[in-house]
Amino acid sequence: MKSLVKKLVEIVGPSGYESKIRDVVRTEIKGLGNEQRVDAMGNLIVRMGEKKKDGLRIMLSAHIDEIGIMVTHVDKNGFARFTTIGAVRPHTCFGSRVRFLNGAAGVIGGERLDNPGNVHNFEQMYIDTGASSDAESPVKIGDVAAFDRPFEDLGNRLISKAMDDRVCAAVLIETMRGLKNSPHELFFVFSTQEEVGLRGATTAAYGIDPDLGIAVDVTGTGDTPRSVKMDVSLGKGPAIKIRDGGMLADPRLVDAMVTCAQKNNLPYQLEILLGGTTDAKAMQITRAGMPAGCLSIPTRYIHSPSEMVDSRDLENAVQLLKSLLSEPIVLA
Repeated sequence: MKSLVKKLVEIVGPSGYESKIRDVVRTEIKGLGNEQRVDAMGNLIVRMGEKKKDGLRIMLSAHIDEIGIMVTHVDKNGFARFTTIGAVRPHTCFGSRVRFLNGAAGVIGGERLDNPGNVHNFEQMYIDTGASSDAESPVKIGDVAAFDRPFEDLGNRLISKAMDDRVCAAVLIETMRGLKNSPHELFFVFSTQEEVGLRGATTAAYGIDPDLGIAVDVTGTGDTPRSVKMDVSLGKGPAIKIRDGGMLADPRLVDAMVTCAQKNNLPYQLEILLGGTTDAKAMQITRAGMPAGCLSIPTRYIHSPSEMVDSRDLENAVQLLKSLLSEPIVLA
């Protein structure tokens, strides 16, 4: 999966500007499914199979947007001020390189601080594109960018910007490629604008009206020095979510995932994330509501320019999803 992950993570596609990454995903899944379409929110939706007597109408969602920045002002010396798209954190920005949709590059700098031990806030930062005047600037108000970091292969561990959530798009693509038979009618959704409020998944779920919703997203870990107290580690398998900051996973789906993993001798972890949420929240409360849950990829340094995952967790997530979707899912 490494070549696929590399291809997906290096595309620039902040929330609301996912067309380039959507086109790449569409190329990767060409010929798969009964139907492919793009809805009004820009979600790529792929329908696979037909619902059998013991099957369900299932929506699986992985978002393809990433956090980013947007230019709000360019001063007379060519320095661009910016606002954030999604949960960008100030301490990850200073000195980071960014890449704009138009190809322009820049580095984030900051005003001199009275106390050098402090962290710049966004009002004190700017983007230096190398321009010496506003007329020379390659960017203007409203232009958007994402962090610019190349994919790095460290063996089992992989590093890049936008692992959140492009690795999960890769998981869905590989699941689609490897799934031979299913009693379910499946809707694979590559959703938009998750980082700014789960917007794509909300409208997609409304249109699909599934019986069951499964998000595939990243989650934090508790395996680094002085980290949060969290029983999730890189390399120990995908994490089956029990709850997060926005939802309680349906316990019947949690049990079904755990049983499937145990039956197929697949490694898994149980996840409780105290902050943040996923597309599963949007699915759970759309229309009259539905059972929903999430399969998570353990990830270090989330919402930074250099997020880290373990390729074995990705591969085991694919195997778990293929096994889960190949049989009836009993929600009794």
